[in-house]
Amino acid sequence: MCLLISFLCKNKFPNQNELSRKIVHIGTGPIIPLAYVLEVNNIVAISISMIVTISLIINYKFRIIQSIEAIQRKSYGTITYAISITLLLILYWPEKASAISAGVLVMSFGDGLAGLIGSNISSPSWKVFGGRKSIAGTLTMIITTILIIIGVIVASELPINPLRIITLTAIAVLLEQISVWGLDNLSVPLAIAFCWEWVALV
Repeated sequence: MCLLISFLCKNKFPNQNELSRKIVHIGTGPIIPLAYVLEVNNIVAISISMIVTISLIINYKFRIIQSIEAIQRKSYGTITYAISITLLLILYWPEKASAISAGVLVMSFGDGLAGLIGSNISSPSWKVFGGRKSIAGTLTMIITTILIIIGVIVASELPINPLRIITLTAIAVLLEQISVWGLDNLSVPLAIAFCWEWVALV
């Protein structure tokens, strides 16, 4: 469904290079909690994730589905995104599904919406390692990350600790700010998932 919508948007809005890519980026996130609800076992989950990762590497090389890589700047974001999900599934699935969900959802919605809003709303901006960041995009990342972390905490029936939520949000935003070549798609999900056990401490 994500690929189909991405393809249609690419054809309808050919000048919106980020849109079709971000649709896939954002649409991928809910797959993790959905897989947990459907009780997908680790062998199936990891196998599918590895197949998708290999397919994205091939697509990056040959541009079979152009809408996924429809940007001019150099970025390995789609590949590192898939790698991060695969690594998290290998490490944590399904025992720590909440940690994976938090990491992937922060990346999919936080970074995805930040990219869309930041590029379409005029606001003061700056460059970090060649990548342009803006107030609109950064605020979107902050607010979305906080909401997602709280949402996963509530869904997991964990205690809400404001300091830990703020700390985790700061880590995610910092990693997103200093990323190059789309490597935040790897660093942000891994960092959030690795820190999740600390967040979950009573």
